[in-house]
Amino acid sequence: MATAAPQATGSRTLVHPAREEIRLEGVLHALSDPMRLAVVREMASARSAAELSCSHFDLPVTKSTTTHHFRVLRESGVIEQVYRGTTKLNGLRRADLDALFPGLLDSVLAAADRQEERLGA
Repeated sequence: MATAAPQATGSRTLVHPAREEIRLEGVLHALSDPMRLAVVREMASARSAAELSCSHFDLPVTKSTTTHHFRVLRESGVIEQVYRGTTKLNGLRRADLDALFPGLLDSVLAAADRQEERLGA
């Protein structure tokens, strides 16, 4: 996947795709994993907090696996990550996703809610 110029904050850089580089198959791949979907669902429901730290999420996986999931979400264009001091903050790229794939994110989130209601999981 081609990526835009790194976005730097301080001495750390994180690579994000530019809006025009975000691809549907990458977004769908990122959202297909239950842990990554849980992260996105939580970010979407936390509308009052535009950015959430990685430690905000209580995932039942190792720290290295959590890091992997956030990297997949970032590199696919689903989230944006920035450093604020020593904290890495995560924000959902809703505006970009809605502009590129109107209704996709809302449909996936609604389907995940219905599945949770149906399966009770």
